[in-house]
Amino acid sequence: SILPANKVKIAELPEKDANECLVKGNPQAVIKAVWNAKPYKPDGLVGLASLADEVLKPAEVGIPWFLETLTDLTYGRRWGETYFFGAGTGVGKTDVFTQSIAHDISVLKEQVGVFYLEQGTVETGKRIAGKLCGKRFHVPEAGWTTEELADCFSDKELINRVTLYDSFGVNDWTSMRQKIIYLAANGVRLFYIDHLTALATGQDQNEREVLEKVTADMASLAKQHQIIIHVISHLATPDGTPHEEGGRVSIRHFKGSRAIGFWAHFMFGMERNQQHEDIKLRQQTTFRILKDRHTGSSTGKTITLGYEEDTGLLFEEDDELLAARYEPDDLANDF
Repeated sequence: SILPANKVKIAELPEKDANECLVKGNPQAVIKAVWNAKPYKPDGLVGLASLADEVLKPAEVGIPWFLETLTDLTYGRRWGETYFFGAGTGVGKTDVFTQSIAHDISVLKEQVGVFYLEQGTVETGKRIAGKLCGKRFHVPEAGWTTEELADCFSDKELINRVTLYDSFGVNDWTSMRQKIIYLAANGVRLFYIDHLTALATGQDQNEREVLEKVTADMASLAKQHQIIIHVISHLATPDGTPHEEGGRVSIRHFKGSRAIGFWAHFMFGMERNQQHEDIKLRQQTTFRILKDRHTGSSTGKTITLGYEEDTGLLFEEDDELLAARYEPDDLANDF
């Protein structure tokens, strides 16, 4: 790279060096290598003409989310991308992840790697089973039986599509990335990490610096191995209404927001007023698209999610039914 670019050519020999070519009775290989030497070109430069076959292919919708409207707004999920989610404590971001995992293994029949850093593997297993069978298996006396739980685990092909990471209380990104690479090499293409902020806990370095390095590495890992990484990030305390009381989420609230905003393909925020007097609104979540690198057209769009307590499942609220349930003045006060 330090030599004049228009003067440099690279000659490639079939053996270790010219002497080995001679010893093996192939001296012509040296002459051929010199005459066929190719001009040096730095890595990473691609002529547009060489991409013609790929460019001319029609644009395709990626793999679907478990929310139909989200698939429509984002054109699905694409391999090699990273998606970041942020919400206040107890708002339901892990619940969204768990239902998405259940969708990926049952509907898409994909292999999934689950890295829940602050939730035990047994509880995670029960929650995933609950999403698959419409039962809150992680809640005692929630209208389910041991037989129903066993039946949910009887489909070995289904549950074998999930690999859980048991961190043993150690949240180290270097160790985690090695396991992600291993799983990717063995057919796992969808990964869920909850949560990013835990990876900076107990580190000697500044939290912001750690999160920036990890986020950049996640984006590189996803692109290199053509996998999709979903990541939950904790939020900083806002100046106004707390996130747990319905305060609006913005990109700057994400811990490590500068790096996440740079590397993420999509960023999502979830808002819910856990203190609302109306139980329906207390269980209702506004799912907000904060960043759309793909087209930019979905940024600012929202989806209203309801929660069915009997099944533990999230669902998209019908906006017309939502409006009919409350008078306009009530809606203005509530939101």
